Amino acid sequence: MSKSRTNHIFTSESVSEGHPDKVCDQISDAILDACLAVDAKSRVACETLTTTNLVVNAGEITCQAWESLNPEGIAREVVRGIGYDREELKFSADTFEYINRLHEQSSNISQGVTEGEGLHAEQGAGDQGMMFGYADAATEELMPAPIALSHRLLDEFQRVRKAGEIDYLRPDSKSQVSIRHEDGKPVSIETVVISHQTDEVPLEQIKKDITAVCERVLAPTGLLKADTEYHINPTGTFVIGGPHGDAGLTGRKIIVDTYGGVGSHGGGAFSGKDPSKVDRSAAYYARYAAKNIVAAGLAEKCEIQVAYAIGVAHPLSVHVDTYGTGEVSDARLQEVLESGDLFDFRPAALIADLGLLTPEGWSYRETAAYGHFGRNQFPWERTNKVEALRQLLS
Repeated sequence: MSKSRTNHIFTSESVSEGHPDKVCDQISDAILDACLAVDAKSRVACETLTTTNLVVNAGEITCQAWESLNPEGIAREVVRGIGYDREELKFSADTFEYINRLHEQSSNISQGVTEGEGLHAEQGAGDQGMMFGYADAATEELMPAPIALSHRLLDEFQRVRKAGEIDYLRPDSKSQVSIRHEDGKPVSIETVVISHQTDEVPLEQIKKDITAVCERVLAPTGLLKADTEYHINPTGTFVIGGPHGDAGLTGRKIIVDTYGGVGSHGGGAFSGKDPSKVDRSAAYYARYAAKNIVAAGLAEKCEIQVAYAIGVAHPLSVHVDTYGTGEVSDARLQEVLESGDLFDFRPAALIADLGLLTPEGWSYRETAAYGHFGRNQFPWERTNKVEALRQLLS
């Protein structure tokens, strides 16, 4: 894989905002945004299910102004914004049935993540588990190339669709990019797969139009070859899609959400969870630390693992691996992270550092499609600790 120096092909995929699972992630995160907007101390664990003309919300929410919110209205707004606004799609913002099974957070969990309650005075982690952050100098986003390019493709396809430049495109789509690596670096794009929901249009027209968009997006990378292979709607027809084609659930695209299978994953999904849940917030903070290490030129690749016990503030462990690309030892980088001087992994500290309770210029809903990492509007993508790292480790 692309963390190694062996010659190999590595593949990652992305899915669009109209994919059934991503519809669910966006609804869950839009409800989280609404809760935090009226009560920054909201506790949210919101799950969404979609299928043919149906949206179900379930989970636990504690929010001081919950009665003022309209989760059904939020869900309909999200669905309409994605582009599911025609009854013929069998999933439409104006007609879907809505079921609400949200209720208050367990007091047993609350006492562990609320400062001054539980066994420890300091705000503890919202759950046990391990989280990972990763960064890679292979792309300008400091992300692995296969997932970065998969996201770029679908981001452009959603722009093209909404602008009406290809007027037969429907919301559901997937991309997949296979890249040859030599000495751990991307050298060529071997294969591109695009499955895009469309109206009833001849396949040859679809192939021509979609391939042209792919080439426009990928040509600037310098990785395209004369014989790069394209598979466009390889089943032959993709008209039935979205939640009518497949049921969707929150949290089922955790590899798409992160590093495309290159960086490790602790198993916890992100969407619909407030920042007290460290499987979201600590994963963001680990990415923040890893990206600053790579941006500082201290390593070409960096993976950070952090682990927590529920209700306990201090991480149980912090581990750093630069896969032989570090300019300083992994042990020294680990010492810097464990000290808490530059990166404080205690839940309350990292939430404050990234401003996760009061998003400014970004929203959690935005994170829920086209990747949680590699897009500069999010605070965990800042590289504002590069100089401090260089000075400390020079």
